[in-house]
Amino acid sequence: MPKPRLGFIGLGIMGRPMVRNLLKAGYDVAVWNRSEPGITASVEAGAKRGTSPADVAAKVEVVLSCVTDSPDVRKVYLGEHGVIESARQGLVAIDHSTISPAVTREVAAALAAKGVTMLDAPVSGGEIGAIKGTLSIMVGGSEETFIACRPILEAMGKRITYIGGNGLGQVVKLCNQIVGALNNLAMCEGLMLAAKAGASLEKTVEAISGGAANSWAMENLAPKVLKRDFAPGFMVRLQQKDLRLVLESARELKISLPGTALVNQLFQSIEARGLGDEGIQALAKSLEMLSNVEARGSQAPPA
Repeated sequence: MPKPRLGFIGLGIMGRPMVRNLLKAGYDVAVWNRSEPGITASVEAGAKRGTSPADVAAKVEVVLSCVTDSPDVRKVYLGEHGVIESARQGLVAIDHSTISPAVTREVAAALAAKGVTMLDAPVSGGEIGAIKGTLSIMVGGSEETFIACRPILEAMGKRITYIGGNGLGQVVKLCNQIVGALNNLAMCEGLMLAAKAGASLEKTVEAISGGAANSWAMENLAPKVLKRDFAPGFMVRLQQKDLRLVLESARELKISLPGTALVNQLFQSIEARGLGDEGIQALAKSLEMLSNVEARGSQAPPA
């Protein structure tokens, strides 16, 4: 049975490597992005150029997207020259963005009225996971459509989990962002105490990584902090967008998330310094200012 033709919209830090992995898996992929560099890089990797979301959707059986925020998803799917202009019975849309669950349901309903089935399939794993094809993908929508599209998702991810109806993939992604943000804070606080007390930060990370307090943040972000490497795998401003969505959902559901609110405020101090495009490991800088100590490893370049 031939592989379905795919379209991919949104070619940023995550989208580009996701497209490359789809191409490696043998899929024919048409692409579109708001800016030219993402399109050029993907076309050079073997993708076909599209002129708009509607143009891409007209050429394929399954259109995927990975854009920044809820308004962007609305525009890609429902706006002028959006996917909905090429809507037809049997077209499938898979959105990998992290957005509001309510907006996901709104877009899914609008597409369904035109015969298009939508899956919300946000991803976790950052740029590294996108490059390696080891993303965790949490999926909401029709289970039948999920089963049919699973091979596509497996070209980009390692753990693919069906959650339930439309919007529930986004809900679980927001839960993921809570846990990830608080693990990041815990890692940074541990480094602060070690630095202030004069312990070797390299040995601190080595010791903690071998025990019950290990985390993705400890393994992947702590070494970057020690090297003073704040290049983004995932930007502070995008983390803040996700935390905003979490806190909006918490208000709607009338639940308290005090730890999440604290991380949001600490990241806000990073944004206030104009560092919103740095990686989320820059959370350490907020605590460094509060503690008057720097989590600088022995091999870090001079300040």
